[in-house]
Amino acid sequence: MRYMLLINNDEAALANTPVEKAQQMSAAYAAYTEALKKSGAWLAGERLRPTQATTSVRIADGKTNVIDGPYADTKEQLAGFYMIEAADIDTAIDWAARCPAASTGTVELRPIWEMADYMPKK
Repeated sequence: MRYMLLINNDEAALANTPVEKAQQMSAAYAAYTEALKKSGAWLAGERLRPTQATTSVRIADGKTNVIDGPYADTKEQLAGFYMIEAADIDTAIDWAARCPAASTGTVELRPIWEMADYMPKK
């Protein structure tokens, strides 16, 4: 089954991280990514730009509304993601717990709907 690991961190705290600690974090993410790849669990993953670069789009009453910045004001922001393949939820939880973000923020783990699971049968 495929899972998304959604990495949420406090952007303000990250922006104020000393250079040496930021380099250590980068090394930890590189090692984590390499471990995912070596295991065959890694499907995709990327770091996201800060929320200042966000554009939110909503349709209301048939009109497209474009808003600069994130729609929700939250303590933590979506900072990146990994898409992994795992045999079961316990294996996915193990991978989420190993993610460096689990010790500095929150790793939200979500199973991905496979199209065959929700598309009407013909």
